[in-house]
Amino acid sequence: MSLATRLKAGEAVFSAWSSVPDSLTVELVAGLGFDAVTLDMQHGGHHEDSVVRGVGSILLRNAHPVVRVPVGRFDMASRALDFGAQAVIAPMVNSVDDARAFAAAMKYPPVGARSWGPTFAMPRSAAAGDGQSWLEQANGDTLALAMIETRAALAALDAVLGVEGIDGVLVGPSDFSIAWSNGRVVDPALEDMMPAIEAIAEKTRAAGKHAAIYVVDPRLVGRYHAMGFRFFALGSEAAYMATGATAMLDAARASIR
Repeated sequence: MSLATRLKAGEAVFSAWSSVPDSLTVELVAGLGFDAVTLDMQHGGHHEDSVVRGVGSILLRNAHPVVRVPVGRFDMASRALDFGAQAVIAPMVNSVDDARAFAAAMKYPPVGARSWGPTFAMPRSAAAGDGQSWLEQANGDTLALAMIETRAALAALDAVLGVEGIDGVLVGPSDFSIAWSNGRVVDPALEDMMPAIEAIAEKTRAAGKHAAIYVVDPRLVGRYHAMGFRFFALGSEAAYMATGATAMLDAARASIR
């Protein structure tokens, strides 16, 4: 079942977040029980080579590969799809023009202008048939998620959601908190911005599109789920290691006492 199918069914999907550009590390993260793994090229260390290899590692573990491209790198969005990514996250989509450029890179005609060449994606897909069937299904099976993380993006939200080929939005709460507070604070759980985040989810769902969010504190997932979010990106490799190491050390020390 594709990531798009699961989200269309209303399922809550949990994605790991990978910043370490190493395919063995990606494979280990993909085996931790997450539904998906997002390879971060914006703030993480991932690059084209680690993405093409990392997508294979994710698929090996039967998880959904997602890629966050750098700001404005819509050419990389197309490459990520050709590598086998099932969704691409574009940061700093602050206008309808940004959204149109992103959608054009993500979708084949007549919706967009994506160039033909699923060199790795077709062989890596269990559902791959011939080129014609791939062409007919690809636009529906791949997700373009525009990040909403600034006041400009919030103001343009209705227009962004109206762009054909944009499948949903992903809220970046840390950047959004900086924008919301006019640069005074970075707090992904800032209470003052929660009504705006809820409004983003409501508008996105009303448009028939997918609402996604990055989550720093997993205890907030239930609140976000009630707002209408269904794709949740959680933590990072550093957080997973710290949590596991803390639990193991606490257990070891407690056994001595």
